[in-house]
Amino acid sequence: MTTTAFTPHDLSGTTLANRIALAPMTRSRAGAGGVPTELVAEYYAQRASAGLIVTEGVQPSVVGQGYPFTPGLHSQEQVAGWRKVTDAVHAEGGVIFAQLMHGGRIGHPSLLPDGLTPVAPSPVTPAGKLFAGEGLVEFGEPRELTGDEIRETVQDFARAARNAIDAGFDGVELHGANGYLIHQFLSANANLRTDEWGGDTVENRIRFAVETVRAVAAEIGPERTAIRLSPGNPYNDITETDVEATYEALVDVLAPLGLAYLHVLEATDTYRALTPVLRAKFDGTFILNPHTEGPTDHRALPLLDEGAADLLAFGALFLANPDLPARLATEGPYNAPDPATFFGGDAKGFTDYPVLNK
Repeated sequence: MTTTAFTPHDLSGTTLANRIALAPMTRSRAGAGGVPTELVAEYYAQRASAGLIVTEGVQPSVVGQGYPFTPGLHSQEQVAGWRKVTDAVHAEGGVIFAQLMHGGRIGHPSLLPDGLTPVAPSPVTPAGKLFAGEGLVEFGEPRELTGDEIRETVQDFARAARNAIDAGFDGVELHGANGYLIHQFLSANANLRTDEWGGDTVENRIRFAVETVRAVAAEIGPERTAIRLSPGNPYNDITETDVEATYEALVDVLAPLGLAYLHVLEATDTYRALTPVLRAKFDGTFILNPHTEGPTDHRALPLLDEGAADLLAFGALFLANPDLPARLATEGPYNAPDPATFFGGDAKGFTDYPVLNK
């Protein structure tokens, strides 16, 4: 297949071998204390033929944990665990960014130590249930962050970013999508604040995202800082108003900062017209996780040729096909993902998917 998908790309001075990215996906296989295991290192090393790997969501603080068996980047033990992962990926010639994800109100006290409870912009309980190790549990009401705690949370992200670089990562991606903390501040139903961090103005709603990006960029450099957004994504009980105005204003502020990339997830087709608008506003590397009819596979590669994005991010298909770039080049065949093994467990459905010609 002749396509720009398999040509190198300059990512803020780092040469990527191709334009195929491993999208961040929660796998819930961290060891005790949120420390990545040797199995996690094997999983990412298997997928090092990606131009760029973005890890599963990694909590920047203890209270940021949203799901069982997810990894962190707030202790030295976690840093040491991730160093084994980054060393394994780099040994295979790969480039890897850590995705920093604070669950916010998506979490449960049973996952947290010392009587902690999930925190959020406002004390609004999300609809739905969460798997918390013992089975499905109801979400509880999160504790509203004070202004001082919001500023400390921003610094938690910055400290975790520094830990990521110490662990050997090539950069970090802030998770501003899918209904987690940064996205909660952008939303209309999770953020009911009337202070500088909320209210009716777009400027206030984007403030937490902007300040977090700025703090991380100041700590590790903008060329190693990125963010993922999903405009209008209702996942995790999120409602957004003024979607176009909010995200255009946010990208207008972020664009001059010299970030490594902007990563947009099209969760639905409702706001697909917004994607090229954001692409035009952001003159750096633009990664797209496109909304497609059916599985996102080689049929999405023309988006790169058309200039819709610089890289395409693949999720479940890359999970099931460790050698996905090679399979995309031959238009398959593809292993089918097994949803029953997506979260938790051992090597089954994690590191045992077969590769071509072996």
